[in-house]
Amino acid sequence: MFDLYTGNVKHLPRKAALPILVSSSVQGTALAALVLMSFLIATRELPAVPDVLAFVAELPAAAPPPPPPPRPAQAAPQAPPVNPAAAPLEAPTELAPEPVSAPVNDVAGVEGGVVGGVVGGIPALAEAPLPPPPPVSHEPVRIGGQVSAPALLKRVEPAYPAIAQMAAIDGIVILDAIVDEHGRIQSVKVLRGHPLLAKAATDAVQQWEYEPLKLNGTPTAFELTVSLWFHFDDKAKKRS
Repeated sequence: MFDLYTGNVKHLPRKAALPILVSSSVQGTALAALVLMSFLIATRELPAVPDVLAFVAELPAAAPPPPPPPRPAQAAPQAPPVNPAAAPLEAPTELAPEPVSAPVNDVAGVEGGVVGGVVGGIPALAEAPLPPPPPVSHEPVRIGGQVSAPALLKRVEPAYPAIAQMAAIDGIVILDAIVDEHGRIQSVKVLRGHPLLAKAATDAVQQWEYEPLKLNGTPTAFELTVSLWFHFDDKAKKRS
């Protein structure tokens, strides 16, 4: 056979066509059988594939919603009470005697009311006690601003001390005085002034009297400032 490819064959075989034909027929028959068998197998029904959902757990069914609560039974409307004193809607066929009213003591309602009051009415309200009066303040009120000093009823002038005249001492003395609710001087305090003049000024102011100071109709103590001037006269001293 190799000689055929190389070209060294001198003569061709006489019976080469018969084996080739037989071999081709056998191979074709085998191939047709394979194709036929494949076709028959392919036309058969394939086995059923198991469903994927078979491996999934089934979800529980949702619970039905609860039933609505029963509605409360509506009470039947009550007829309004009949007022025996009201006029009838229809004319009476006969005259009946008027009903005797109950005594006043048996009628419920406001005490001291009229006969035929509403049963279970408002009882008489107890009189509420009056609130106590506001406590009176004993602290003195400072004179000034909207509070003015009352009228001075009695004024005593201070005596010029002889020792102050000999020393030719003069000037102003300022005092702080507290007046009680009756208008009398309660206490005096020196704020400014010469000691020789302060004693005379204090003795004089302690004898003063004022009208009582009333706030909202109530006598009230007050506090004020008093100024006294001591003036030395040299000519009067020489005449004396």
